Amino acid sequence: MASKEPEHEQREDEEAPAAEDEDTGAQVAPIVKLEEIAVSTGEENEDPILDLKSKLYRFDKEGNQWKERGAGTVKLLKHKDTGKVRLVMRQSKTLKICANHLVLPTMSVQEHAGNDKSCLWHARDFADGELKDELFCIRFASVENCKTFMEVFQEVAESQNSKEENEDASAAAESLEKLSVEEKKAEVKSGEEKAVATEEEKETEKADAEKKEGEAASST
Repeated sequence: MASKEPEHEQREDEEAPAAEDEDTGAQVAPIVKLEEIAVSTGEENEDPILDLKSKLYRFDKEGNQWKERGAGTVKLLKHKDTGKVRLVMRQSKTLKICANHLVLPTMSVQEHAGNDKSCLWHARDFADGELKDELFCIRFASVENCKTFMEVFQEVAESQNSKEENEDASAAAESLEKLSVEEKKAEVKSGEEKAVATEEEKETEKADAEKKEGEAASST
C-alpha cells in the first residue's frame, strides 16, 4: 500500500504562508524622467456657452446617405476678444474633431422631420483642414437638450448679425468722418488758393497802373 505522507507534506508546504520580503532600504531611481507637457486645445481664449453630449452625422452627397461623424460633446465657444462664436465637437474617445465652424448670422437650425431629438443645419466646416459645405444632423439623448441646442444656436446667430451691423455702422461712421475731414481740408486749401490768386491779381493790376502812369509821363 502506497504511503500518502509525501502528498500530505507537500500540501502542508503549499499551505504554509510565504515569508515576508525583507526591507533592504535600497532605493531605485527611475530610468527615464518624464516631464510635464502643456497640451493646448485651442480653446484657451474662448468661453463655453453650451456643452452637451450628442452624436453627429453629415450628409454624403455622393452616396446620398447620412454618415456618422462621431459621438462626443458639442460646444459653442465665444472668443474673449473678438466675440465670435464657433461650434466645435470632438469624439469622446479619440478627441478627433468632428465639426469646427463659425456660427454666422446667415445660419439657421431646423428640426429633423420625424425625430424631435435631432436637428439640422448647413455650415462651411473646417474639421478636415479645409473649408467644406456640409449638411449636419445632430442627435441628443433628450428632447430638452435638442431644444436647448436649437435655441442657443439661433440666439448666437442673431447676436452675430447685430454685432456685424454695429461693426458696419461704425465703419460707415468712420468713413463719413474721414470723408468730411478730407472735404474740410479741401475747402481750406481752396480758400487759401483763392486768397493767393486775389493777391496776385492785385499785384498785376498795380503793376499795370504804374506802367500806364510811366507811359503818360514820358509822352508829356
